[in-house]
Amino acid sequence: MKSSYNLKYITAISLVSALGGLLFGYDWVVIGGAKPFYEQFFSIADMPYLQGWAISSALVGCVGGTFLSGFLSDKYGRKNLLILASVFFTVSAAGTGASCSFTIFILYRILGGLGIGLASNLSPVYIAEVTPANIRGKFVSINQLTIVLGILLAQIVNWQIAKPVPENATADFILHSWNGQTGWRWMFWAEMVPASIFFLLMWLVPESPRFLVRKRKYERSFSILEKIGGKDYAGERIRDIKDSLRQNTGRLNLKVLWSPGITGIVVIGVVLAVFQQWCGINVIFMYAEEIFTAAGYSVSDMLFNIVITGSVNLVFTFVAMALVDKVGRKTLMLIGAGSLAVIYTIMGFFYYIGVQGFPLLILVVMAIAAYAMTLAPVTWVILSEIFPNKVRGAAMAVSTFALWTANALLAYSFPVINKSIQASGSFWLFAGISVFGFFFIRAKLTETKGKTLEQIEKELIGKPVTEE
Repeated sequence: MKSSYNLKYITAISLVSALGGLLFGYDWVVIGGAKPFYEQFFSIADMPYLQGWAISSALVGCVGGTFLSGFLSDKYGRKNLLILASVFFTVSAAGTGASCSFTIFILYRILGGLGIGLASNLSPVYIAEVTPANIRGKFVSINQLTIVLGILLAQIVNWQIAKPVPENATADFILHSWNGQTGWRWMFWAEMVPASIFFLLMWLVPESPRFLVRKRKYERSFSILEKIGGKDYAGERIRDIKDSLRQNTGRLNLKVLWSPGITGIVVIGVVLAVFQQWCGINVIFMYAEEIFTAAGYSVSDMLFNIVITGSVNLVFTFVAMALVDKVGRKTLMLIGAGSLAVIYTIMGFFYYIGVQGFPLLILVVMAIAAYAMTLAPVTWVILSEIFPNKVRGAAMAVSTFALWTANALLAYSFPVINKSIQASGSFWLFAGISVFGFFFIRAKLTETKGKTLEQIEKELIGKPVTEE
């Protein structure tokens, strides 16, 4: 059945939902540019474990946010939880910038992490549930695009706020400079602007029609789906959703996630989520100071180089959006894993023999380009697609919980790992993880492009998900 889609409407509600991704990207990366300054302010520059805690504390909040999101969103809806996320982002930005003690700084970072956990789970799910099958990959990738925009925005804000730091500046100079006392605070406060916009606009978007069908609010769901694709499209989609939920009785029992047919899909989702985090790119963003300092760059040069990497990240996200519904999910994931394995191997060798400067910057840019056009957006597309309607919220939460747990462990442990095996060993370790990811994807992942969520469910499960 051919439908004429209301692309303006789909784009508008997807962009609003994806603002959660923009804040996710900003909140996640802003700390990297502020790092050289708040570490001196809180006197933790020579304490690897506290450095790791400062970076990973928000990710601990992410774990909590994703744990809550899957179950609360299946009860209260995607929209309401995204509004809550916007509140967390706003309060966290204000409080982090105003912190005068390391403990308070950590508490507000954890609160921001709760917002990241909610948004990272629910923004792609919401977009997947309101978007027709043949354009779903491109639209879910909008969420990754806004994440990248948030990353780039944080990088530009950090670069513009920080006043130039003289080469070979001492720790005492940085501590008593404007950057060390005030500048890093404005890096966090700037997030309050997009967070407030997200809060206001989320009130204007509709609830997910698939969630409304689950709650038996058929007229509201039909109205939204009709606006998306017309009456015929709305009727067909509601019939498909009802069919996939026809044996849904009572509350979701978490044991369903580990029932025959579901467990394998959950495992695939968890492994892909962990791989996306442990493939190494996040270390480049979160620990840019260490990466570029080891390559011979000063603090000021480091901040500018971060903007370069963020710009490349943005450009190649557009490439991913153009390819994901044409080339397919699995092919792009294989390209990404294989490319990173090769690039990291070379980077590790360059660090090992003492190569510095431009050659390493080029390799960093190549790694980010490969990641941005493959693993970064496509992982979120796959996670939003492969889980059955009845357990999508909870299964997505389990995968995203694993994703942020992996990210938190990596963020906390990297200063210690990097100090123990140096930059060369770190990138060889990531190369090995990328090789594992390549073979896992080739063996376990099936193609989902061009299929409705209900078709994917039938192909992967073969029958509706039922309560035990």
